[in-house]
Amino acid sequence: MNDIAEPAVPDSSATPSLRTLTLADPWRWLALGWRDFVRAPAIGLFYGACFVAMGWALLLVFESSPAYVLALSGGFLLMGPFLCLGMYRVSQRLELGEQPGFVDSIIAWRARTGQLGIFGIVLLVLEMLWARTTLVVFAVTFDGIPDFKGSLLALLSPDNLVFLGVWLAVGAMFASLIFAVSVVSMPMILHRRTDAISAGLTSMRLVLMQTGVMLAWGVTIAVLVALAMLPGFAGLLVVGPVLGHASWHAYRAAVGD
Repeated sequence: MNDIAEPAVPDSSATPSLRTLTLADPWRWLALGWRDFVRAPAIGLFYGACFVAMGWALLLVFESSPAYVLALSGGFLLMGPFLCLGMYRVSQRLELGEQPGFVDSIIAWRARTGQLGIFGIVLLVLEMLWARTTLVVFAVTFDGIPDFKGSLLALLSPDNLVFLGVWLAVGAMFASLIFAVSVVSMPMILHRRTDAISAGLTSMRLVLMQTGVMLAWGVTIAVLVALAMLPGFAGLLVVGPVLGHASWHAYRAAVGD
């Protein structure tokens, strides 16, 4: 029954308090994330394989439709929190001293279907805006569809540097917004009886009040994901689930009862 029993959650009708964080905390979250991954490696590797498969799918589609892949690349970032729901549930079980189960991690979303759906719609709107902006930048920069020869390295051609700079600037803006809205929202919705809007506002309040620490955490995530993608996305097999577990511990450390 442990695989389907719902963990006890606090009633969070009031606005939660935010704890003071330090620049050393992101490293502690990573250490705790690695500990959880080692304690349930099979489940973590499954979700890591999902991240790798997403990366390869984007790479294959890029060969025939580079414009649309670049426009939808933000979807990789948006899918991360939803895939990490299983990681959050595993960390939650371990925190309670229980044995995590694979089925339990897969169906974790069923506990808060409505609020997770609302939050997913918010992220989808942001993704659509991001994709539309990217397509506009693509259309303004190039006269027609450029030939990238099916290679991401072709983007680094001097002829494409203006587009690359604008695309990265637009991506950084939307990625920062998504990070601010979702950095603790998903584990908070899963863990508490709270609504999606309150969770998103709490996440943004955390980023605004603890900007230095959360900026360091965001940069750490970005660097680790970028490095994990270099060897054919293979690094995501481990980095993905470890960051998922670490994000749970970031939420637990930052948001008070």
